[in-house]
Amino acid sequence: MEQAPPSSPSASRLDKLHKFLAATPNDPFLLYAIALEHKKTDAPKAIEYLNKTLVADPLYCYAYFQLGQVYEQMGDVVSAKKSYTDGIAAAEKAGDAHAQSEISGALALLQ
Repeated sequence: MEQAPPSSPSASRLDKLHKFLAATPNDPFLLYAIALEHKKTDAPKAIEYLNKTLVADPLYCYAYFQLGQVYEQMGDVVSAKKSYTDGIAAAEKAGDAHAQSEISGALALLQ
């Protein structure tokens, strides 16, 4: 009798995160964590979960940063710039100077 191969660590983390998310479906941290797992292998899913993160918490600054990175990886510079610009505004509104600086740096690299 053959055994199924063990699931990948990423799949295992995703399963656990989705179980937690079922209990708290609008938790921005869980949505963001799921997005980062998807970012490794599935850009469209990463974008979906980063957008869900931003719906749950429009000031989740690093979600804009990650969204910009995913768009960059996909070659969509226009969407990446918009994500970074939106992230800079969110960071400013949230009073997060560190996030604002990091996102501004990412945007500057695209200019």
